[in-house]
Amino acid sequence: MEILLSVVLGELTTRSVDFLIRKCSKPSAPELEDCLCRVLLRAQVIVDEAMGRHITNQAMLHQLNMLRDGMYRGYYTLDTFRHQPHNEEATKDKIVSQTSFLSKVNSVKGLHSSNRNIEILEQLQKVLHSLSSMINDAEEMVMFLMSYPRMYSQPYSMHIQLGNCMFGRQLETELVINFLLQSWPHGSEELEVLPIVGPGRVGKSTLVAHVCKDERVRDHFSKIMFLKGHDFTDDDLATLRQGCATEHENRVSNINKDGRLLLVVELVDDLDEDTWNKLYFASKQCMPSNSKIIVTSCSEKIIKFGTTEALSLKNMSHETYWYFFKTLTFGSTDPEMHKNFVHVAMEIVKMLSGCLIGATITAYLLRDNFDIHYWCKMLAFMRRVTHKHVSKSSEHPFDLISENRLAHLGRMSSPSEDLVLYNQSERSPQEDVPNVRIQDVMYGSVKPHGRFEVLAWTSPIPPYYSYVSTCEIRDLKGTATKRKRSEKNGVTLC
Repeated sequence: MEILLSVVLGELTTRSVDFLIRKCSKPSAPELEDCLCRVLLRAQVIVDEAMGRHITNQAMLHQLNMLRDGMYRGYYTLDTFRHQPHNEEATKDKIVSQTSFLSKVNSVKGLHSSNRNIEILEQLQKVLHSLSSMINDAEEMVMFLMSYPRMYSQPYSMHIQLGNCMFGRQLETELVINFLLQSWPHGSEELEVLPIVGPGRVGKSTLVAHVCKDERVRDHFSKIMFLKGHDFTDDDLATLRQGCATEHENRVSNINKDGRLLLVVELVDDLDEDTWNKLYFASKQCMPSNSKIIVTSCSEKIIKFGTTEALSLKNMSHETYWYFFKTLTFGSTDPEMHKNFVHVAMEIVKMLSGCLIGATITAYLLRDNFDIHYWCKMLAFMRRVTHKHVSKSSEHPFDLISENRLAHLGRMSSPSEDLVLYNQSERSPQEDVPNVRIQDVMYGSVKPHGRFEVLAWTSPIPPYYSYVSTCEIRDLKGTATKRKRSEKNGVTLC
């Protein structure tokens, strides 16, 4: 009954949008805004219902992914229209003026304010047309949703779900599980290998950890083994063989009579072909038929090791990233009740360059300090740091962090000091982590001496890694003088 009502409401929404488009060759901005709000609500209902169900049909998952991406674009376009300045007076607002010194960096590809308004209106209409068509095409998918069981109960607030689950990887998860559960009737002489590639911190380990926790996978394999490194030695291969032998000696699963195994290989760097052949041959010798191998790496060179099409994970689009950041930042607070905050948040998210860890740390920090002056101060600080990096090396500091390269982040409370981040490492839940958090050093008053380690973030979801950074605080010469000159000219940098 709920799905039937949802379909009816969707049909009414689609017809109302079509009526508006036919009636007005050039609909007004308020009309477009109102229509897009209704269509987005419909899309949100479908996506939330689908994401809470255990969908195995690959075509439905592809269609759901398209609808979800369209919904994120719609929310981003709507927020841009509502919360960005639309005229010259708005651009002179106090909030913007505090950080206008970097306006050239953020508007290199931008347009004049009047042209910007026209562009946003065109985007509103384009997104409205696209999303309406997607919803219309999704009617059959909505009807079939009832046939799939629920995975979990929807939480009251979306930010609780996003903060405690893997975001936006339902399609990829089912693709990996489908590979793992596929078995040949009489076994196979070769071990099947699935390569998973993607940039650092994109979620490869998280995806594999969630797949390995799935009951279907755990019931299908009698044992899951993990190898992590960049150059596997004879000792590593001996450990692999011993693990296989122990499993064969202690087979207790009634479901897995053949004792099939899953080997997950997480590569830190590239792996040469000779080393891979040695690892593959050792695995083939000790692993029974229908066993599988998953190998993950940042390098696309491992694709050639696969026996099936590789899975390539990509970073979020800017629209998806904004939805993620906005939901975590505002939590259960209605953003429409705090329009100035939304505008500042949209400017802050531009400074994060798609970094997931950076988004999570920043979002929780903003939510804990829900004060417009604090948010503006953080935006000014982040713009200053970004401007310094871009002007010197043309590289964004968060891009350097994602690539595990040296980055200069600064300290918000002390412009005369620089926080240098040397590298970042992952630690398992069994390993010790520092007590000092990076946000306490970067945005607070904590000031360790010499080189020290800080805790960047501990993931609340599998594999529960903690990310630890090695840092140092250095004094900057001449910064105090520049700051006084800036304050004298009426520009506050932090």
